[in-house]
Order: sequence, then C-alpha cells, then structure tokens
Amino acid sequence: MEKKTNLVQYFWQIIYAHTIAYFIAGIFATVVINYRELYSTETISLIMLPVDTPIVALGPFLQIFRGIILALILLPLRKPFFEEKKGLLKLGLIILGLSLLSTIGPTMGSFDGYIYTKIPYMYQILGYPEAIVYVLLFIGILSISIKYAQKKITTILSIVFMVLISLMSIMGYVMA
Repeated sequence: MEKKTNLVQYFWQIIYAHTIAYFIAGIFATVVINYRELYSTETISLIMLPVDTPIVALGPFLQIFRGIILALILLPLRKPFFEEKKGLLKLGLIILGLSLLSTIGPTMGSFDGYIYTKIPYMYQILGYPEAIVYVLLFIGILSISIKYAQKKITTILSIVFMVLISLMSIMGYVMA
C-alpha cells in the first residue's frame, strides 16, 4: 500500500479498476437483480432506459471517461487513500456513502430519495447489491493493482480486460 506510483500509472489504475468493476457489477445486476424486467416496470421505466437501448450498451466503454473524472477527483486525496494503511477501505466507505446513501439530490436509494421521491421503497433498495459489488470490486482491483504495480502481468491483464470490455460495448452499441 505504501508504494508510490507515478501520475500516469495512478490514472490508469483508477480508470481500469473503475471500468472493470462497473462492467462486472453491471452484469451481476442484470443477471441477479434482472434489470431487463425491472427497468420495464411502470415505475422504473419512467426514469431508466431499457437495457437493450444502444447508449446503454455503450455504457461500459463510456466508463473510461468516468474513470478519468474519478481519478481527477481523487487526485488531491491520493496519499491518504492509496499510500496509507487501510486507505482503500476508507475510500470504499466514502464512495458508498457519498455516491449512494448521501447524494446531493434525491436519487433512488439515497437518504433524500426516500424522503422526496414517489418511488416505492422496494425499488429504492434494489440498487444496493450492485453498488456494494461495485465498491468491493473497485477497491479489490485497486488493491491488487497497487500491490503488483511493478509486475508486467498486471499491465497486460488490465489492457486485455479494457480492450475486451471496450470491444463488447462498442459492438453492442453498433448491433443494437
């Protein structure tokens, strides 16, 4: 954990950890929570696109840009999260807290979502498993990435996964 990384390596680690975690958590949610059926319900279809919409298929590829944003946001906090003991655990708790439970607006599943929206509680909590899987994967991938940063296999595997996710996403967009 206490190994220092250069800026390019830091950005790459955040981008691929986020993109891979997002992709796997999305597959988990689609299969286990059955997003295809859930998003077609009267309540959720008002705010969410169907899973077979072209832009939804492109979503995993577009997460590369969200990974860049995430890396920029975390950059000033790089030392406490990436170099201190239990820093990634703290990062995971903050991500869950700020992006799920205590958002600025009344998003589904957030504190304000329960207060200010008409969305039934059952629908509000359905996103929690996906969010927890995402955070666990993101922090786990980052932890492995930091621990084995100097190993070429880490870089090769991250590139392979990113290329595969990108190609599947772009093909899904083109074929939809």
